[in-house]
Amino acid sequence: MKTIHTDKAPAAVGPYSQAIAANGMLYLSGQIAIQPEEGKIVAKDIEGQAEQCCRNVEAVLAEAGTDMHAVVKTTCFLADIHDFQAFNAVYAKHFVSKPARSCVAAAALPAGALCEIEAVAVLDEK
Repeated sequence: MKTIHTDKAPAAVGPYSQAIAANGMLYLSGQIAIQPEEGKIVAKDIEGQAEQCCRNVEAVLAEAGTDMHAVVKTTCFLADIHDFQAFNAVYAKHFVSKPARSCVAAAALPAGALCEIEAVAVLDEK
């Protein structure tokens, strides 16, 4: 196993890693809309937060030597299921390969986030 870390995505705020590479797969921890430079959530609306989540996922993937096309599965969490369509509009611009996905409403997300994205990617394919 190899731990993946980049300063271009938010640092882990607990006892976990941004991602772990193992057996040709990359397992990304959930990314919320923390802007790495600011160290906090800056965007107030679902579109802005979804955009930052996707950028954070992209940064972790890049550190592991891959990109969004390698993602095979995501799990998305929304603080408000009524944000589903707006979230999807942003998500679709980034996850153009249409990986398998689950999207669920969560009672609350860390730091008051409106959304969170975790992902699994294949490391030996793009």
